[in-house]
Order: sequence, then C-alpha cells, then structure tokens
Amino acid sequence: MLETLLNQESDRPVPREQALVLPFGTVGIADISLVGGKNASLGEMIQQLRPKGVKVPTGFATTAYAYRYFISKAGLEAKLKKIFADLDVEDVNNLRQRGKKARYLMLETPFPQELQQAIAQSYQVLCQDYGVDTDVAVRSSATAEDLPDASFAGQQETYLNVHGIKSLLESCHKCFASIFTDRAISYRQHKGFDHFNIALSVGVQKMVRSDLAASGVMFSIDTETGFKDAALITAAYGLGETVVQGAVNPDEYLVFKPTLKQGYRPIIKKSLGSKEIKMVYDLGGMKLTKNITVPHSERSQYALNDQEILQLAQWACVIEEHYTQVHGIDSPMDIEWAKDGLTNELFIVQARPETVQSQKVKNVLSNYHLQEKSQVLLTGRSVGEMIGQGKARVILDVPQIHQFQAGEVLVTNRTDPDWEPIMKRASAIVTNSGGRTCHAAIIAREMGIPAIVGCGNATAVLTTGQEITVSCAEGETGKVYQGLLPYEVQQIPLENLPRTHTKIMMNVGNPEEAFGLTAIPNDGVGLARMEFIIANHIKVHPLALLHFDQLEDELARYKIAELTTQYENKAEFFVDRLAQGIGTIAAAFYPKPVIVRLSDFKSNEYANLLGGKQFEPKEENPMLGWRGASRYYDERYREGFALECQAMKRVRDEMGLTNMILMVPFCRTPEEGQRVLAEMAKHGLVRQENGLQVYVMCELPSNVMLADEFCQVFDGFSIGSNDLTQLTLGLDRDSGLVAHLFDERNAAVKRMIANAIATVKQHGRKIGICGQAPSDYPEFARFLVEQGIDSISLNPDSVLKTLLEIAAAEANNH
Repeated sequence: MLETLLNQESDRPVPREQALVLPFGTVGIADISLVGGKNASLGEMIQQLRPKGVKVPTGFATTAYAYRYFISKAGLEAKLKKIFADLDVEDVNNLRQRGKKARYLMLETPFPQELQQAIAQSYQVLCQDYGVDTDVAVRSSATAEDLPDASFAGQQETYLNVHGIKSLLESCHKCFASIFTDRAISYRQHKGFDHFNIALSVGVQKMVRSDLAASGVMFSIDTETGFKDAALITAAYGLGETVVQGAVNPDEYLVFKPTLKQGYRPIIKKSLGSKEIKMVYDLGGMKLTKNITVPHSERSQYALNDQEILQLAQWACVIEEHYTQVHGIDSPMDIEWAKDGLTNELFIVQARPETVQSQKVKNVLSNYHLQEKSQVLLTGRSVGEMIGQGKARVILDVPQIHQFQAGEVLVTNRTDPDWEPIMKRASAIVTNSGGRTCHAAIIAREMGIPAIVGCGNATAVLTTGQEITVSCAEGETGKVYQGLLPYEVQQIPLENLPRTHTKIMMNVGNPEEAFGLTAIPNDGVGLARMEFIIANHIKVHPLALLHFDQLEDELARYKIAELTTQYENKAEFFVDRLAQGIGTIAAAFYPKPVIVRLSDFKSNEYANLLGGKQFEPKEENPMLGWRGASRYYDERYREGFALECQAMKRVRDEMGLTNMILMVPFCRTPEEGQRVLAEMAKHGLVRQENGLQVYVMCELPSNVMLADEFCQVFDGFSIGSNDLTQLTLGLDRDSGLVAHLFDERNAAVKRMIANAIATVKQHGRKIGICGQAPSDYPEFARFLVEQGIDSISLNPDSVLKTLLEIAAAEANNH
C-alpha cells in the first residue's frame, strides 16, 4: 500500500531528482546519488528479490536533494566551511571541537516546513499498513556510501524503535547532523572524500521485532581468507546493534554455498557465542532501547536453528547472485538480518558490497610466520591473517583516546565508529567482546591491521606499556604473546607458476586453517588427519560419550557434561564436531579430492582424551599395537568407530561433499582391509556407492609385499614414509637412542617405495605419498617423480619450493 500511495504522489510533475522523499519500492541500485547506497540497495531488493522469496521490510527515504535543500535554504555551507577551515583530523581535540560545532549548527537549524510535511505524510502512509505510531528504524545513508573500496559502516547514526511523527522528525534531524560525527569526518578525510560533496539520505524502515528474537550480520564470503564459497552468519539475541557494535560475542555459522545450491544442508561449522546481553525496546522507559542480561539457559543454546541458518545462507546466495549480475563482476555482500519474535519470520534489513576481500590483489600470497613463540597471554577470534606488535595501550572510554600513540596496540572493551580516528594508527587491536562481523573486525580488515576480538578479559590481563605480539596468522584463534617476537612475511607471486604432471596436494589437519590454505596452488588434500579435530575440537574419548553414565572419573564426567551441554545425546556431540571439522576441509578444496584418514591414535593417545583411561589398555609399545584398522572391527572399539562412520556419512550425504575419499591406516593384511570395509558398510559407507572411494595407507612392509592383493580391496594408496621407514629399518623413531638412524632416504626405504609404486600402477590404482620426506628433502621429491608417483602431498609451507623441484625433475625426465 505504501508503494502504491507514494507512487501516486510521485506521479505529480515534480522530477524524482527534486523529490524530498521516495518510497523504497521506487528506487534501485542506480539511485545511489538520490538516496545513498543503503537505501538504494533496500529498494533494489524490494523490487527485484522479494519475488524470489527474500523478505525485506518496507519504508521510505529522504533524498540527497532534501539534505541539500536543508543546507542551502538555511545558508549552512558557508558556516560549516568556516568551522572546518583549520581542521586537523590527526589532532583528536581539534577534530572533536570541529565536529561538535558542526553538529550543533545542524541541530539548531530547523527543518524546512516542506521537508517536515513530506516525511510526516510518508510516515502516515506507513501507519495505514501497520497501525498508528508504528515502530520504525531510522538509518543514515550517505550518497558516497558503500563504494567498492569504502564501507562507511556505522559512520552516521541509527535510531531504533522510533514511534510517532515528532520522534521521527527528531531522529531524521539527528541523522542529518550525524554526517559530522568525529568518526565520519575522520573517515572521509582518510579516504579523500570532500565533506561538502557528500549528501545524506535517511531511510525509514518498519522495525522487525528482533528484540523478541535474534538478529545479526552475514557475509557471502569468508571475511578472513576471502574464500568465496562460504556464507558466514553471526547471530545474537535482541536488536542487531549489539552484534554490529561488538558488544556481544555472537554465535557463528558457516554454510558451504555450492552444495547448498544443489539442495544439501552443508552447515560446516557452528560456534556458540556467549551472547551475554541483548538490546530490547525500552517499553515505558525514557529511552528508545536498553540492554538487558540474557539468562544462562539461553546463552548455552544457539540463537538460530539449522533451518533458519540454511534459509539465511540461501538468501545470501540469491542477493550475491543478483548484485553480481547487476555489477557484471563478483559481488560478495555484507548483509544484516533480523528475526521477528512475533511472527518468527526472517528478514533482510540491509545489504551492501563487501569492501575488503573483494578488493585484495589475488596474484600475490602474503604469509606471516612467527619465528619464535613465548607465553600466550590471551586468545580470541583472529581478524586478518597478519601479525602486529608494540606496546599495549589500554583505553576504556572514548574521552581517553587522545592518550593513544601511533604504533601502539589498542586494547579496549569494544570499539564503535567513534574510535576510528585512532584505530588506523594502531599496530594491532585487541578487544574483550565482539565477533568476526563486529565494528572492530570490519575496520581492522579495511585498514589492514590484525585484530583479536572476543578475548573476554583483555583489559584486565594486559597493561599499558606492556610489550606484546598479536598473532592472527595461526588460524581462527588469535593469540597475544608476551614480548616483541621476531616474525617474517613472505610475499609469494602466484603468476607464471609451472603446472606439473605429478599432482601437488597438501597435508591439512586443522579446519581453522583450511580456507586460507586454498590460496596456495594445489590439486587437493592428500592427507586430512582426524586426530587434530578429535584432540582439539572434541577432546573426549568416543566411548566415554557412548557410556557417559558408567564413567568412573568424576572430573572427566564434569568436563564432558560442560562440553556437551547442547546435546541430549552425548555421542551426537562427537559426530557433529567431527563432521563439521572434516566438512570444512572438504568444502575448502571442493571439488578437488580430499583424502581423509580414519582415526590413527595409539592406545596411550586415546587414553589421554577425556574419559579415555577407562576404555584403553596399557601397552608396552603402542606404536606397534592396537591402532588403525585393528581397532575398527574389534568389539572393544567398534562402537567408537561407528561414530566416525556416521560423521563421514553426514559429510558426504547431508553436506554433499562427495569429493571426500576415506583412507584406512595401519592395515596389516588384505583380510583386515575386507573386515574394515564390511564394518564401514554397516554404517552406510559402501565402497563405490555414491562414488565413495576408499584408500589404504602404504606404511607397513606387508602393504608393499602384498600390494597386488591390497589392490583388490582398495581404490588407492598413500605412502606414509615415517612409519614405513621405521618398520623397514626396525627402529622406534621416538627413541633418542636410535633416532640418528632414521632417514627416509635410506636405500632400503627407497627400494620399498619404488616397488610399491610399480606394483600399484601395474594394477591400475592410484598411489601418492603423504609422509614428511618430500617436504623435507627436495632430492626425495625428485626420486618420487622418477618412479612415476601420481601425487605428492606436502606440508603447506613447503608446497611452492617443492613444486619448483618437481617441475624441474619432470623436465629432466622428459
């Protein structure tokens, strides 16, 4: 109805360029100069994406013409230019005084009567649809906003839960004045925008009652690595300002877009945030909104269910595809969403172009590496895959920001746009609260500064003047180290790298690093180890979850109960976490092959997991004992192996990641291999069904001697050079007494490997290597190429140097 009535208004002879107000339904992406990026985008989605099922609340926008009319009619430009004549944004006091004077001047100047009437009429039309004095959000939208290289995120003000014409006019007036907030002035100066060439539009949008439910931010790209195939969603309870401002640590979800579009349910990661406060309507109070504490029972639950996560991710895909079509280039998007607690409907309330990863130069890979480590003082969520260091400066309130010195590490509770004048001078940023989509994270990325958000107690642990190193180069967990540690930055040009006939794969164990590693040239993953995920993300022995009620260790019971609070069925915790971890690695390299080795803990390592001692034997030599294949069909462990199988089936069948190949470790005989395949089949993992391939580790002399028979059981082989060397030379690599004899280049080991390659290739099977040797010794890589190996899987840090060695070896062979 709003669009219909206001379109009738706009049928009058007044040209659109001179309209004071336009309904969202009459503007589109081509109208940024009329209504700013935010409002143009809302209009675009209402017109183009509502028919595709994307729900967007309606509303209207004051125009850039309205802003200029206000400035011109009151003769404000000359007065403002006088205020800014000696502006110095590097001087915090100067900036603060100029901003305050400019805002005061704007607020003290009344709106022209025509503008007041236009806003009031449009609001009355909105109230005809939603009721008298309907609640609206009032948001600023600058006409230079949301350009590809500048986000302007949060530069101007937003007002939520605004009721009635009087409050609406006041909020619109404050929005106009907020074009001169200190942060907006500083940001424009930093980006080279003329303060007087920019106009401000105000968007007035029907509120979504997310104060009664949840809201958050999502990106159609991974914000840290630029991985394009994942949608990142953050969620917390209440109105979305707490997530945007970084006042809460939100839940975080990752969804894999390619198989989502094929109809699968690929939620590859779910992280529970603490969500300690939420912003709600201040009903009957003096303010528009207020923050209240979230009950513990709600904090321990996810703010969204799986269906809602998938729905939002689908909308992110639809929005991204539309803007990609409009712009003619890939357009990853930064989107705000809200759930209405009255209707339980999801809505998109904003969408703008992502402005960091989409602008990065893709042909150079920058790798940061710490050369030493020290005491870890704090951890949190890492932002930007970099390292920064300097003296800490703990600042709790904006009035203290003048104390900040260039090159220091800013340590604070959280940041908002008022902090931006000093943020760009920081060597790194550390905050108590916030998630990967909060203000501090967005601005740190844009300014190329490492940040660790959501540390919890950074301002209590760190002190001003303390020398620290902030590392965001070790995956999703950022670490603050004591002291100024030496580090190096490798700049690797990716242009003109040779292509090799031998496939170059990577060894990947940590899902947190997987997206970042995809930038390194590769043909997939030759070894994804389950052990890292089980030890670091699950931490519990699978049988301790299956038999929780029989656990004798009280401390283990307590810790397991704490880890599994969201799971009624504790075994589901194991399946869920393992599926998400392996799913993340498989998604990162999709559709390239990802070879996942089934668990290969030894009995002493399994015993070290929570609750593990009760279920594990004590072995004199665990290295040669109950490990790998021999556990999977054994009555004492087959229940635990069943959980592994359920997780792997979920990765393939529910997430659609059929590029995953399974691999059986330490398989002593072909008959044992058959027994393992039969055990897997009981749990729906049937070799050759739905394209499932199963490989075997070639790490025992029996695997080499009976390679022809193993070829009848498995689809491929991967040489484990560590164990093969150990067992060929008859030594324990963990024993310091004989460690000097351990060498994969020994003639006996090389002959074993040559025999294995020759036999396997004769039988038409694939054979690669995932052991350490080719990463350490270039001459070993050349030897493997000469033998005709199909693939070499390397540690990520040695891929590029070994790639060049392999290319040279192939050239010599020809």
